Amino acid sequence: MSAAIQAPQQVAQKPRRKKKLLIALGILSLIAILIIGISWWLNRPIKPVILAAEEQQQLEMKVIAMQQERSYEKGTNIIQLTEREINALFHKNTQLGDQIRFELASDAVHARVSTDLNSDLPLVGGKKLKARARFIITDENNAPAIILDDLTVWGVSIPNAWLAEMKGQNLLNKLGIDPTRSQLSKGIKTVKITNGNLRIELAE
Repeated sequence: MSAAIQAPQQVAQKPRRKKKLLIALGILSLIAILIIGISWWLNRPIKPVILAAEEQQQLEMKVIAMQQERSYEKGTNIIQLTEREINALFHKNTQLGDQIRFELASDAVHARVSTDLNSDLPLVGGKKLKARARFIITDENNAPAIILDDLTVWGVSIPNAWLAEMKGQNLLNKLGIDPTRSQLSKGIKTVKITNGNLRIELAE
């Protein structure tokens, strides 16, 4: 009886062993293939890279561009504006070009004003204001300045006392700007005004 029972058990174990053996052989085969593949990859021959015609042309253009000498052109440090250009810029930014006009004289700027006064003002209300002023634009050291030289209204030169002694004073100082310490002033080497032209030379 016991022999008859053991026989079917032995028959059932044989397929299991065969299956395990096949699995083991499969794993070993994969490991062998992997080892062979890694060995070939590490020892593969080095082949030169050959570009297509279009790729080669693009590369040559890049090489030529890199080999060309790069030159740097420094910008100008001279600003030149004409009287017409200054008035055009002033009108574009303020829309007051029909009331105020600037004239460039020798080392000075003349401002002319022609505008209608508010009708609510006493005595002069509703009248047209006609005035002109002369400003010197550099001080004795040729540094940038705005110095009131004269103010004339309706043909009458206004006394300095009526202007709080502003004539001959640098108005930049009145505005709290020290021309000797201002970064704007330090960046300007010279300012020159001739009839109809403004020339500013900037510092290095």
